[in-house]
Amino acid sequence: MNMMLADCRVKATIDVIRGKWKAIIIKALKDRNLGYGELRRLVPEPSKKVLTDHLRELEKDRIISRSASGGRVLRTEYAITEYGRTLIPVLAVMRAWGKTHRELVLGYPKEADNDADPCIPPTNRPNEPSRLKRSA
Repeated sequence: MNMMLADCRVKATIDVIRGKWKAIIIKALKDRNLGYGELRRLVPEPSKKVLTDHLRELEKDRIISRSASGGRVLRTEYAITEYGRTLIPVLAVMRAWGKTHRELVLGYPKEADNDADPCIPPTNRPNEPSRLKRSA
């Protein structure tokens, strides 16, 4: 049996989550819908262009949805879809593997990797005071 790249299901998964910030965006949207400005505050490192590109790609792949509400000020809100929620266990397994890889291969000491997951927005971290204001 020939192994063809086009038939690789792992590649299909990686193609969806490929992008430096996509896993963090998915994690940020896991518990609540967020406007673009809220996402920018929670995920401040990527440029506006990169964040927008990642959001568009995730929307194209049906991982997130985007809705706009009218009024004087147009508000765009992003939400994870039911289909997108199926990626959360995949990302959890990848996180666990990454923790082991950092310790075994990259030499990170075990005590340096506490359970404060940098992929979880600060407002959702247990036992940590919120540094971000929640919008009313």
